[in-house]
Amino acid sequence: PSSATMDRVSRFFGNLPGLGGGAAPADAPLVDTAEKVQISSLALLKMLKHGRAGVPMEVMGLMLGQFIDDYTINCVDVFAMPQSGTGVSVEAVDPVFQTKMLEMLKQTGRPEMVVGWYHSHPGFGCWMSGNLYDFI
Repeated sequence: PSSATMDRVSRFFGNLPGLGGGAAPADAPLVDTAEKVQISSLALLKMLKHGRAGVPMEVMGLMLGQFIDDYTINCVDVFAMPQSGTGVSVEAVDPVFQTKMLEMLKQTGRPEMVVGWYHSHPGFGCWMSGNLYDFI
């Protein structure tokens, strides 16, 4: 992703403790940093299908869409990433594959950009591991 995209992602998650922004002092006024991520039915179904197909291994993919504003992301589609994973970890995004995939998307006239990533935790439910905090 471009540095502008990464800056937007950093701003999007920057105020969360452990994600670079740190927690505000206890007596500081709370700023409304609520975010909204809109996920299309197509994207959700593709993520679910990909996650189930990968069991018992973790899978990972990239989310495509656009940043609506500083607090809203619209995810309209996803694509699976080829990577090696285990039952409890997955390798990071392959930059060569990602670049080729985005070039192919541009050739088809699709305007979407990478707005995030997803991965599964087969059998563990939804949670943020220490590795995820390090990745973000």
